[in-house]
Amino acid sequence: MSDYAIKLDKVSKSFKLPHEKNMTLKSALVNFSKRGYELQHVFTDLSLTLPKGEFLGILGRNGSGKSTLLKTLSGIYTPDSGEIHINGKLTPFIELGVGFNPELSGRDNVYLNGALLGFGRKEIDKIYNEIVAFAELERFMDQKLKNYSSGMQVRLAFSIAIRANTDILVLDEVLAVGDEAFQRKCYDYFNELKLKGKTVILVTHDMSAVKRFCTHAIVLDKGKVIYEGDTEGATTVYRNLNLEGSERSAASNNERRSYDSTIVQEVKTTDDNGKKKAMFQPKEKIRIAGIVEIPTSIENPAIQFWFNNPGGTSIASVKVHKNDLLKHTKDIHKTMEVAWELDGIFNDGKYLVTAEISDDTTGEVIEVLKEVCEFDVAGWESPYVIVHPAKKIAVTLVGQKK
Repeated sequence: MSDYAIKLDKVSKSFKLPHEKNMTLKSALVNFSKRGYELQHVFTDLSLTLPKGEFLGILGRNGSGKSTLLKTLSGIYTPDSGEIHINGKLTPFIELGVGFNPELSGRDNVYLNGALLGFGRKEIDKIYNEIVAFAELERFMDQKLKNYSSGMQVRLAFSIAIRANTDILVLDEVLAVGDEAFQRKCYDYFNELKLKGKTVILVTHDMSAVKRFCTHAIVLDKGKVIYEGDTEGATTVYRNLNLEGSERSAASNNERRSYDSTIVQEVKTTDDNGKKKAMFQPKEKIRIAGIVEIPTSIENPAIQFWFNNPGGTSIASVKVHKNDLLKHTKDIHKTMEVAWELDGIFNDGKYLVTAEISDDTTGEVIEVLKEVCEFDVAGWESPYVIVHPAKKIAVTLVGQKK
């Protein structure tokens, strides 16, 4: 019997990137004979052998080929060349929203997603309460999934996926979800997997998780394995990749972001003096501020910022309600800057900020602006990714919107 779980032998994968966008049948026929595309090689001649019972961490910046590799392993993509050998049953947990219907309730999605994993209805009936309890979503199961935050969706999907009886578990950016209590559950689950000798592949930007759980790791860059070995060496290589021009990139991206919004005018990270800043050192205080104008139609507003890692997983959030705003101003419908001081510690890495405006009376999410700001933290690793980050808020009127 083979002692490997996964073996890749000179596997290559590429995509065709079209130069022209054919909007009509005529343009498609005219451009048919033209080579209106370029070939993007995601990875070429990639070879890797993963022994059974290993916990492999995969690190790499966005665009390095991590997710494409996992989708190729999981059979979602077909490789251009090479061979992939899977020795055992593989369960992928790769992309948020796969197997979910946003128009159905959380309860219905448990049964829908469970069916895709091979569970019968009676089997889901037996484990339904365990799934909901693990996800800590008891109060929300009859709400439509489209009203869930991304973190809530990941928690629910992850809670279902871990019930599958599998030999190989493939995970893409799922470890850092929920609050610290939920994270501890996830960590306990990964410890159980290690004790049971299960094979796990974990793609993450969280280096402390790689050091804590993985037996070894690889670092991908531009589709090539630039490091394979112990986790200490992998995290060092990955950190150096991240630091190369990260502040310049973050500042440039923030300047290019547009605010297609009638409520949120700007979201930014600054230093203590209010000066825009995109790169922060270990334990340095981070100030996150948003300039908003709440319409009078929303009588009971809530303003929330989500902090996501580049994989889209919600790491933490800060939120302010109407009563909090009234402590600082008598008119919550004037243009104001709402700022939090983040006194918790974010792990080393990149963070993307999503702004959300909702109505506390109805529970309706009024507006969501995804990834309107980003910042980097360099050189710090904590045992847990999530710390409740803000204890102090400030609200300042900035004048009526012109």
